[in-house]
Amino acid sequence: MTLERRGTGGQVAAVTPRPAGPRAADGPRPTAGPHGAVAPAASRRRVPTAPLVVAGLGVLMLTLLLAVLVGPADLTPAEVWASVRHHVLGGEATLTTLRDAIVWEGRLPRALTAAAVGAGLAVCGVVMQALTRNPLADPYLLGLSSGASLGAVSVLLLGVGVLLPVAAFAGAGLALVASLALAGALGALTPTRTVLAGLAVSQLCAAGTSLVIFWSAEGDSYREVLTWLMGSVAGAGWGAVAIAGVALVVLGVPLAAAGNVLDAMTFGDDAAHALGVPVERVRWTLLGAVALLTGALVSVSGSIGFVGLVLPHAVRAVVGSRHRAVLPVSAVVGAVVLVLADTLARTAFEPRELPVGVVTAALGAPAFAWLLHRTRRTTS
Repeated sequence: MTLERRGTGGQVAAVTPRPAGPRAADGPRPTAGPHGAVAPAASRRRVPTAPLVVAGLGVLMLTLLLAVLVGPADLTPAEVWASVRHHVLGGEATLTTLRDAIVWEGRLPRALTAAAVGAGLAVCGVVMQALTRNPLADPYLLGLSSGASLGAVSVLLLGVGVLLPVAAFAGAGLALVASLALAGALGALTPTRTVLAGLAVSQLCAAGTSLVIFWSAEGDSYREVLTWLMGSVAGAGWGAVAIAGVALVVLGVPLAAAGNVLDAMTFGDDAAHALGVPVERVRWTLLGAVALLTGALVSVSGSIGFVGLVLPHAVRAVVGSRHRAVLPVSAVVGAVVLVLADTLARTAFEPRELPVGVVTAALGAPAFAWLLHRTRRTTS
């Protein structure tokens, strides 16, 4: 792994950590992973990042097309293109009003929202695991999901669902502030204190959400609340695409470009300081960006689990532990996986529809168990 070190005058020099131990000529040498896991050197063979990202983007385009085509009303690629061309480039409409609405107002914005949410959650998961040096970290670690749920459930039960994105985003932001304030009150803002404070705030917000549901939910409102809590992009329109897409571009792209800094922080605060990284400022900045991005995504999709937890580990198994590679590949894989999961949730039990969070949990739990088993075999 190559890191950057800033010297006097602002010049940047490459620094390659050389762990103590026998030289390569003496045989295979174990290498440390980003969270302390040790794997054989052969399992850390680097896979070129650019071809993976390009191939992943191609797969993503095909996945989006598949998501728009599949459903009770089967469509053809020509019909999808005709609808997109009519709304984007103008010209005469060639589809019936109903089939055009299926594409432009139903399936296409839903698929794009799922792609943006999946990419953002995967990036946030990578960053959180690196910042906390905790392999079980996910985007919701600091109580963001529970805070967003409390805000969203409150407005849903008050009958002002139009404010749901604002309330969910505000709830996530307040949960972050409470977590960081509690961690700071306990002492220096260390990864361990941050995680413990986030767990405390998460449980408090979860209790508040349960109380609100128990006290106020009834009839159809209960079903609506339950669907949102399980995670769903059903009903997502172009407003949801705008929220998730802008958040991904404004916050997700800078986070995905922070690979070198995260590589430095992986070795601990002292090592990062030695490499010229202002650890405290960087940690606060990245945590704030993750919170804002997660809050924006949760506001349009609810709490979708396992995407930000499992996918970073799966990507590391392919590209190694370099965050400069893990971040962009995770973003593309997250987008593909969530679009496929939502398509499955929408079509598997027609005419009934599952929340996509149920599908990601059902697929993610056994996948994570397999990854744990694979890690045990390679480190034993």
